[in-house]
Amino acid sequence: MSKRIVFTGGSGKAGRHAVPYLLSKGHKVLNLDLVPLDCPGVNTLFTDLTDSGQTFNALSMHFGFDGYETGKGPAPVDAVVHFAAVPRVLLKPDNATFEANVVSTYNVIEAAVKLGIRKVIIASSETTYGVCFAEGDKDFHSFPLEEDYDIDPMDSYGLSKLVNEKTARAFAMRTGADIYALRIGNVIEPNEYDRFPAFIADPPSRKRNAWSYIDARDLGQIVDLCIKKDGLGFQVFNAVNDTITANEPTEAFLKRYAPKSPITRPLGEREAPLSNRKIREVLGFKEEHDWRKYVPKA
Repeated sequence: MSKRIVFTGGSGKAGRHAVPYLLSKGHKVLNLDLVPLDCPGVNTLFTDLTDSGQTFNALSMHFGFDGYETGKGPAPVDAVVHFAAVPRVLLKPDNATFEANVVSTYNVIEAAVKLGIRKVIIASSETTYGVCFAEGDKDFHSFPLEEDYDIDPMDSYGLSKLVNEKTARAFAMRTGADIYALRIGNVIEPNEYDRFPAFIADPPSRKRNAWSYIDARDLGQIVDLCIKKDGLGFQVFNAVNDTITANEPTEAFLKRYAPKSPITRPLGEREAPLSNRKIREVLGFKEEHDWRKYVPKA
């Protein structure tokens, strides 16, 4: 069923693949961003989401000129997907990164629920697990990394995503809206699979990403599944692909390269340490882009 979706940050690395995927499923999309998106059929509304007034207006406007033909004002929005953010540390000063990510997320969720939009999907991050942008060589508490993990980031970006999850939960409890937070792994675009031989050859280089990743196109599928799945209230989902970026079986690999992190349940032979079991079981996610399809066997 076609939905009207406002997508923030659609011009970014993840968004520019997720938006076309949503269009392919018949949805109508308005992109809110500070830079344009080259995607036929999608208008970009230049919006500063740290400004509450702009955010409320942007979520209650026509998607394009064709909306004016109805004479009935802007059509209702079915869902908001909020990916806009300062995408990592070391792009802006730490306080600016934290402020932009936290305030924009608060504004988007507040505007959505007060405008009667009952489905909001926000981009959280693998960085909430505390190792990606940690000072020094920090170990994960245990494997697999699942959604009930005691997340403990120490950096401004990961901390902003932790706060955003709490903001989402608060609004879901207060309003009864469905608000799903996606802990997105290292996003890989189709042209980036040439990096994987180096990943495989140097296992310690991928510890900060928990030897896991998400294909940008599979991320589009996850977003679509979230839009279709109603009634879950507040939820956190790891948004990653199925398998570890290594040639060894997962448990043997982790015992070698992460010996201080206990394994708390049996892992599938090639299961990613940042596990996507929940999105497979709850949302019905079926991976389409395993890295082995694109990388010559190492």
